[in-house]
Amino acid sequence: MRSPVAGIVALILLLAVLIVGYSSVFTVDMTEQALVVRLGAPQAPVTEPGLHFKAPFIDTVIPIDKRILDLENPSQEVIASDQKRLVVDAFARYRIKDALHFYQSVGSIQAANIQLTTLLNASLRRVLGEVTFIQVVRDEREALMARIRDQLDKEAGGYGIQVVDVRIRRADLPEQNSQAVYQRMQTERQREAAEFRAQGGQKAQEIRSNADREATVIIAEANSTGERVRGEGDGERNRLFAEAYGKDPDFFAFYRSMTAYENGLKSSDTRFLLKPDSDFFKFFGGPGKAPAADQPAAAKP
Repeated sequence: MRSPVAGIVALILLLAVLIVGYSSVFTVDMTEQALVVRLGAPQAPVTEPGLHFKAPFIDTVIPIDKRILDLENPSQEVIASDQKRLVVDAFARYRIKDALHFYQSVGSIQAANIQLTTLLNASLRRVLGEVTFIQVVRDEREALMARIRDQLDKEAGGYGIQVVDVRIRRADLPEQNSQAVYQRMQTERQREAAEFRAQGGQKAQEIRSNADREATVIIAEANSTGERVRGEGDGERNRLFAEAYGKDPDFFAFYRSMTAYENGLKSSDTRFLLKPDSDFFKFFGGPGKAPAADQPAAAKP
């Protein structure tokens, strides 16, 4: 029979082998690189993903992210070359290109973010302090971001960090300055609007004056033409009347009387104070009859 002590010893040895074997291997993820520290001294970093070996109980593995990391920078106030204050909101993207140098200089990503924030703010002040407000917000924004990135990358290289990109989200005047600028812009726009309205009113008055003048000329010409046509018509009418009178005086007298009856005997007022034997009623007795006053009075019964 086997001794119980031998079984316990074998179990202990197996457990020790498992512990030593587990402590001798480590894995590296696709998104990481590993730094092996042996008795406090960092070794060459492991960048290949997969299963790797290390000395058990002696080596310590420190995983370091090798993806592109974001650095959020709080808004900073910068003075441009034209002495205008700007509130700049920027951020950066970086990655760790030298894990050994990174570990020896800053040690962790949190410490690297603090150091990079200081360097980014210094680069912002240096670069933006050499240009004007208009260049920052409109004319040379892309070129300025490239200059800031290059300067930050050069300074961050001493920490084993490569700066991939720097972007300025917002560059604007402080709130109190912005309100003053907006008020000035509003006043300027109101002045331009008033000027345009005045020019429009002047143009409208000129158009109305021209139209009134043309209308007066047209009406005068029309009145002149009408008077001329009426004069010609009256002359033609008088000529016709003269010809008619020369050809048949009796018919002309009859026509004139009918015209007088038409104009005088209207429905609105037909009262006349005339003698019965007046020439006005000479055609009322029928054709060829004399007025009532010229005929002898009938004998009374």
